[in-house]
Amino acid sequence: MVIGILTLTIPSSWNHHRRHCLRPTPPLIKCESGGVPLTKQAHLFFSSLTSTAAVDDPATANRLIKKFVASSPKSIALNALSHLLSPRNSHPHLSAIAFPLYTKISEASWYNWNPKLVADLVPLLDIQGKRDDSQALISQVVSKLKFKERDLVQFYCNLIESCSKHESKQGFNDAYGYLSELVNNSSSMYVKKQGYKSMVSSLCEMGQPNEAENVVEDMIKNGVKPSLFELRFVLYGYGKMGFFEDMERMVKKMEIEGFGVDTISSNMILSSYGAYNALPKMVPWLQKMKALEIPFSIRTYNCVLNSCPMIMSFVQGSGGFPVSVSELVNVLDEDEALLVKELVESSSVLDEAMEWDDLELKLDLHGMHSGSAYLIMLQWIKEMKSRFRVEECVVPAQITVVCGTGKHSSVRGESPVKTLIKAMMVQMKSPMRIDRKNIGCFIAKGQVVRNWLIPSLD
Repeated sequence: MVIGILTLTIPSSWNHHRRHCLRPTPPLIKCESGGVPLTKQAHLFFSSLTSTAAVDDPATANRLIKKFVASSPKSIALNALSHLLSPRNSHPHLSAIAFPLYTKISEASWYNWNPKLVADLVPLLDIQGKRDDSQALISQVVSKLKFKERDLVQFYCNLIESCSKHESKQGFNDAYGYLSELVNNSSSMYVKKQGYKSMVSSLCEMGQPNEAENVVEDMIKNGVKPSLFELRFVLYGYGKMGFFEDMERMVKKMEIEGFGVDTISSNMILSSYGAYNALPKMVPWLQKMKALEIPFSIRTYNCVLNSCPMIMSFVQGSGGFPVSVSELVNVLDEDEALLVKELVESSSVLDEAMEWDDLELKLDLHGMHSGSAYLIMLQWIKEMKSRFRVEECVVPAQITVVCGTGKHSSVRGESPVKTLIKAMMVQMKSPMRIDRKNIGCFIAKGQVVRNWLIPSLD
């Protein structure tokens, strides 16, 4: 889940004197929970709260909060608050300080009132049983925005989405009531569209796709044409619950409404089948994508291969693994083998990941999960062998495999893809080595790689 991005306004006074320079962006610490990355200063602040047991001592907590806000730039203070408000907060034991931290930040001279922060804070207060505080914050926002209908609907949309992500049932029901009333009473098509959009997505987030579909029907009755966004959400809402018949019915409904199935919708369907180990249903869908000329994407590979237990055991285990597509297909069970065959018959994902010219052949594995990186590597090696066979083929000066350093991994600095590729290189006795200038890449001279691959063709 993605929390809204905070827009930070740079004070105009900073531009008046050259000596006031923008500081470099503070280093961020990746959160294993997938929440908002923390700055080093915010991390130290949270550590001080934990080490002093300040969570259980309001006086000590308030003193540390006051000191932190007074000594921190705007971006640092807001980063700490955003982390605590995230549904994936990696410091849930500190969630009780979110409200006092918000209060102190709101008193700072640099603070610009932001209803989005209130929307993110309210469900946390509801969960903590501080309903009076949450209702007071909502009333404050409504009072300020009551004559600005577009801003008010945006607040209610943020509120209902935040409540659904935090799984705050009471907060969700309240927000749904506020938003529904505004949508029904407004004559603005913008307000209606924005409101319906958030109602549908949030109902699906709360595991209520049937109610979300009812909202879509209400949209039609009220003269608001559903967009692809709402229909996709309902489709995926059913899929995530394992209601495949309803999901497939929504596909037909989308087509009736004039929205053809695309790559994004297809990935949602494949992901839903995979979550319930319905591999036999995935093969016909991949075939349908080909028949309709719907291109595969990296996420298509991720959705399919993450659902294959045998492939996952290869890429996550410490043993060896097949080093060619044909070897892989031969050792897989029927369902997984059929899925791999369907994927490799289309080279579009490999073509997009690969750049080949006289100077360099580069394979970029960014965005790929381990299973996808593994299969793409096998396809890539096969493609290189095929091209190097041709006498007219110009061998690139350098060959590079880009796998990253783990910035987007669950544990920062530990890249599962890089670990996998290294193991593949070792098992295949590849001449490619980690680039000393960029540890997220494997490199080798093109001619060296060609000489390594060609003997294997004899």
